[in-house]
Amino acid sequence: MGEEKIKVTVPQVKDLGFAIQLYYRWTEIGNEAIRQLFGVGSNTALKLKKAAQEKMTKENIPVWDAKKVNTEVAFQAWGLDIKDIERRYEKLQKLGVF
Repeated sequence: MGEEKIKVTVPQVKDLGFAIQLYYRWTEIGNEAIRQLFGVGSNTALKLKKAAQEKMTKENIPVWDAKKVNTEVAFQAWGLDIKDIERRYEKLQKLGVF
């Protein structure tokens, strides 16, 4: 039997500013940060983390903490483009939303 691929719907990012801070502040993130990033529960956070772990394995990214995933790879696995997030955040600031 082949390995089962993790299937999870990636939710909207809850706070663009938090996403930017998380991306640049931490090289690895765990369940709590994932829950905060998306505003999801533990089960969804775990599925999201497993999807990132799959990508890390596929790309031979070293695991430093078994309870966490590489932040950059996780964003890629979830389809989050940090440049796009930054652009949107800056636009919101210019519009005075923040």
